[in-house]
Amino acid sequence: MSDTYDQTRARLETYFDRTAAATWARLTSDAPVSGIRQTVREGRDRMRAAMLGALPEDLSGARVLDAGCGAGQMSIELAKRGADVVAIDIAPNLLEVAWKRTPDALRDRIEFSVGDMLDPKHGAFDHIVAMDSLIHYSQADILRALEALAMRCGRSVVFTIAPKTLLLSAMHKVGKLFPRADRSPAIVPVSGQRLIRDAAGKDALSGRDMRTVTRVSTGFYISEAMEVGT
Repeated sequence: MSDTYDQTRARLETYFDRTAAATWARLTSDAPVSGIRQTVREGRDRMRAAMLGALPEDLSGARVLDAGCGAGQMSIELAKRGADVVAIDIAPNLLEVAWKRTPDALRDRIEFSVGDMLDPKHGAFDHIVAMDSLIHYSQADILRALEALAMRCGRSVVFTIAPKTLLLSAMHKVGKLFPRADRSPAIVPVSGQRLIRDAAGKDALSGRDMRTVTRVSTGFYISEAMEVGT
């Protein structure tokens, strides 16, 4: 991967594991939150359901990577469908939250691990999901990440991007004018159609079907799910 990927991953690790770990633990719970964060919570819930809808209802015997699992909501739902889940995240504090929230009956189906979702040591998978874990990276780094994931995936990679809308693009430009302080690393808007076009020129992606699954826009949450199939 590129230097920019490594630099962004380092900023994300600091943010999610130290700066905002408690905030994200609360956001991903059912505790009361502000109106703005409630729209993010609702948007994330809708996106998670949409991504799960792109996968088989019965995942018995399937090995699934939850790339950037955070507080474990997706991992738990995958395990409920019978999958053997490898849940990877760079934030140990969030993984601790995920473990505590996992029902006892599902704990033997989920392997939580701190690390890089692209590390080949995690092995091969039938399906890979990456919800909002690539949205801080440039298109070039997203394509590199998808190549690395696709080479280890037998059936489908379902992931999200921050779609290149006028609103998100404006927010991205304005955000560059202010000190980052304790805010999250910037979300990078990407064109889904351009991603599909450019993926055709990548060896690991050229023979695979890439499509848009859905777009979710709920208040301050705007995200687009895409799929790389076999």
